[in-house]
Amino acid sequence: MDGADMASFHVEFKHGYRGEAKSHADYIARAGSHGARRDLVYSGHGNLPEWTGGAPTKLWKASDQYERKNGTAFREAIIALPNELTLEQNIALVNDLVEKVAPERPHQVAIHAPKSSLQGEPNPHAHVMTCERMADGIDRPAEKFFSRYNSKQPEKGGRRKARCGYEKEQRLGEIIDLRRTVADTINDHLRMNGHSARVDHRTLREQGIKREPELHLGQEHIRNMLPEEKAVHVAMRREESEASQ
Repeated sequence: MDGADMASFHVEFKHGYRGEAKSHADYIARAGSHGARRDLVYSGHGNLPEWTGGAPTKLWKASDQYERKNGTAFREAIIALPNELTLEQNIALVNDLVEKVAPERPHQVAIHAPKSSLQGEPNPHAHVMTCERMADGIDRPAEKFFSRYNSKQPEKGGRRKARCGYEKEQRLGEIIDLRRTVADTINDHLRMNGHSARVDHRTLREQGIKREPELHLGQEHIRNMLPEEKAVHVAMRREESEASQ
């Protein structure tokens, strides 16, 4: 990326278990006990099953109720959005990212723009919360939707999960591919909107940049971040900490 300005890049992939989906959806939507926060600037959803009536809350309630014990009730990507883009441009970026991170899967998204504690500037980032149950054209009620997949008679079982049967190496490879996809998509939108800034999904070591680790941060994956990247990370961590209280 010689000759291009570097924009901050940060993406995290998380998941939650049965009993955690509805409360986390409230958190990203700034609903319920989280309604006092004023940093929600966009929310949306898509690909919901018919029985939800277009209400993502019904999806997550059902996931908490019917997903198997200790099963993954949702997955989430938290993605830092470039300050170079306007809100409308970042919304278009997020909608593009959803199609690539969770194609055709039920999802709920939100953009938060908290102020940084360092410079008082917005640190926009997206929460992309997805259900792993993939569409197959079969209409099922909620309790059947989350039941075990039946490969021989799909209509008698639940929807198949996107990561069904994945080994650890496959999951790691998927995360690497997703990070690259997110970075490429962000760069496409920066380019389309006339900005020279670019992001790079690689670590600084992989980019050939040497820098002493920031020991006080205490986490290996953020030790080599640029200052602006750390500001985004701090804002996200503070937000997550407040959500758990």
